[in-house]
Amino acid sequence: MGYSYVAPHGTVSTPYPGGVNTDLNYSSIEYGAIGSIAYYFNRYVGGQVEYVNHPNGANDGASTTQAGIIFRYPAEGMTWFAHGLAGGVRLGGPNVSGPGFSPKHVYTWGPALTAGGGLDYELPFLDHRLALRIFQADYEYWHADFGPQTLTGGRANVNAARLSAGIVLHFGSIVPPPPVQYACVVNPASVFPGEQVTVTGTATNLNPKKTPSYTWSGQGLTVGGTNPTSTIDTGNLQPGNYTITGHVSEGPKAGQSADCTAQFTVKQFEPPTVSCTANPSTVKPGESSTITCNGVSPQSRPLTYSYSASAGSINGTGNTATLATSGAPAGTITVTGTVQDDKGQTASATTTVNVEAPPPPPTPKTQTLCSIQFDKDKRRPGRVDNEAKACLDDVALNAQQKADASLVVVGNSAPLPTPKSKAARRHAVTAEQLAAQRAVNTKAYLVSEKGIDASRIQVRTGSNGQNEVENYLVPAGATFDNDVPGTTAVDESAVKAQPRTAPHRHHRAAAKKAQ
Repeated sequence: MGYSYVAPHGTVSTPYPGGVNTDLNYSSIEYGAIGSIAYYFNRYVGGQVEYVNHPNGANDGASTTQAGIIFRYPAEGMTWFAHGLAGGVRLGGPNVSGPGFSPKHVYTWGPALTAGGGLDYELPFLDHRLALRIFQADYEYWHADFGPQTLTGGRANVNAARLSAGIVLHFGSIVPPPPVQYACVVNPASVFPGEQVTVTGTATNLNPKKTPSYTWSGQGLTVGGTNPTSTIDTGNLQPGNYTITGHVSEGPKAGQSADCTAQFTVKQFEPPTVSCTANPSTVKPGESSTITCNGVSPQSRPLTYSYSASAGSINGTGNTATLATSGAPAGTITVTGTVQDDKGQTASATTTVNVEAPPPPPTPKTQTLCSIQFDKDKRRPGRVDNEAKACLDDVALNAQQKADASLVVVGNSAPLPTPKSKAARRHAVTAEQLAAQRAVNTKAYLVSEKGIDASRIQVRTGSNGQNEVENYLVPAGATFDNDVPGTTAVDESAVKAQPRTAPHRHHRAAAKKAQ
């Protein structure tokens, strides 16, 4: 409600006596009152009823009663509006006065149209329910037919410009429906590649009369379905963090759609673990040990096994393998077991097998060979006769077969009787001398007849009281004196070997003569 100014532009052609028409012009009416009521169906559109009264003017007054549609655009602290109205106008026509006439002010009703707009400025009073109409500018068209009467008749077609200002009072309010809200969650929030992720969206403030639409998207993601709940295929995703975006919409207007986001993580597959044991853990050379490896994949991926060993040989493809130690040196063998999952991730563990050192070989011992006898040839008791050849051939063969061994020949003699005459006692030999002679003669046979290197043969005397020579084979590493104690080395420079055959008679005679 407020003040209104109108500037009509138009005339009334009024018949006068004598057939003359007089044009009466409308002029501005500088004061008036305006009042209107508008009801808004929503934030922007409403219906309006308006009454404006300009009670008097240079010609006659005008008042309009109209109704129509109004549009508004609320902004921060002010509201722009435009309206279009139709209704009636009560317009003043010819004003008859003068001599012979009593004053007569003629009014009639006719149609009226209005189009215009303006600006309201909100005031901070009454909880912002009070506003100041800065201006309202309207174009109006009026039509009135005053009839054919002389002095009071005629028709008026008026184009008017109207300016108004005043105070606006707001009643009630238009609260728009709350905007659609959307929230979404993923379950589970952390997965391994290939595991399924379910995303669920929850929309609020939806209009139950409308059917919303749902879509899902995400960089690098394959999301199926157009429902509030969908699934995400993670089979081809690399480990990392991912964001999925959901969209719900029930119309193109603001507040009728909303987005939501949710995050999930694709984890790197954890590598397997493995532990290995050996049974037995200590073996003798050449024995085997069973290797058992237990691999575990945190995600139950399939595992393959392989083995290696620092010595020996190992065979096995499952979680058990056999370590063979043939040819392996004594000491510790390290066995490595490796597991690999189908993603190429590996883990290894080691175990050890101790190969015991073999027992040292037995100390070589002196070997007793055959003995030769000296009882038959009484005249030459130190001679190696033909019966001794078989034994000495065997002794030579043993020496030849074992090139690193040596021979020891030990001469023995039974006690000799004491000669009766002094001369005989002067030239008699002792049992020890005879034993040494027998040993020297035996060596000479082995060297000259069998080709045994003299350096390989030791000559000794014994004390067993028999007319014989004992033959021994001494392997490398054996100690004869430890194995056969009680013998005495012969000084071979003092005892010369005797020939096996006797010299011819003339040789003996010459020898005697020489003596």
